[in-house]
Amino acid sequence: MIEKRYAGILGTGHYVPEKILTNSDLEKMVDTSDEWIRTRTGIEMRHLAARSENTSDLCVKAALPAIEAAGLEPDDIDFVLVATASPDYVVPSTACLVQDKLGLTHAGAMDISAGCSGFIYATALASNLVKSGMYRHILIIGAEILSRLTNWHDRSTCVLFGDGAGAAVIGETEEGYGLLSSDLGSDGSLGKILDIPASGVAEPVTHRSIDSGRIYIHMEGPEVFKAAVRHMGATTLNALDKAGLQKEDIDMFIAHQANNRIIQAIAKRLGIPADKMWVNVNRFGNTSAASVGIALDEAVRAGRVKRGDIVVLSGFGAGLTWGSDVLRWIY
Repeated sequence: MIEKRYAGILGTGHYVPEKILTNSDLEKMVDTSDEWIRTRTGIEMRHLAARSENTSDLCVKAALPAIEAAGLEPDDIDFVLVATASPDYVVPSTACLVQDKLGLTHAGAMDISAGCSGFIYATALASNLVKSGMYRHILIIGAEILSRLTNWHDRSTCVLFGDGAGAAVIGETEEGYGLLSSDLGSDGSLGKILDIPASGVAEPVTHRSIDSGRIYIHMEGPEVFKAAVRHMGATTLNALDKAGLQKEDIDMFIAHQANNRIIQAIAKRLGIPADKMWVNVNRFGNTSAASVGIALDEAVRAGRVKRGDIVVLSGFGAGLTWGSDVLRWIY
């Protein structure tokens, strides 16, 4: 008889760059206002990476406190998963660069491309790899430097995004703790409403695509908003149902920090009170695959997540992708 294993998050960490860009700063750059940005997004500021920082550097700075929080040493990590839409390079993977920078000589590594849902996907994948017995400790990181993929003349998108990284260590847990269920979904037919048109072999980067701005993030805001609210609400309920739980059982709900209006719309739809949510989009903006990891680490370090709590992570992003993880917290 095969022994059943349980796996979940053993430690978390995050990092955001020092430079802060406020709404007031943006008023000097594009035709916008602090009131306009706050009213429509809830964002007040965002952090931007220095020119000397790459996505892999942000990953390392988020990973080290996560490994320490798990009571481990870097050499204990045997696999690295990095979720990002802004890798250092197309090849090699950012995960391989992180593996090298952390000195993880015996670890495998790969990137996940699932947009803002990346941390959700990574948690599900890593937990099930540990449950299978294939690996003992997996480092997952959601990290982005979207400031380099943003058109700073496009006021509809440049006010939204920030840079940062959120990390967690996945390992074996006691029976009944860790990841209880996941629900992952996608709809590639809607991929064009949130994309970077000239970013691969279908439309290579050329002088023409640079001049036309097709190398930057393109988003059809109203359509993305509607899809996000619909799918994040549904995937949360699906994941809870798989775990045999109800929405009333949630102790901490951490949604992708894209837009405060989206977060509040989902909370209202699910009936989740404010004291059971962590919202930091006002301070960091939309950090894509990093947002859930950053918010989770903040909530944990603030003492808002305790052993035995039911924690739900929910995300939505380019692809389109969406997903939710339900965890019973182990520490």
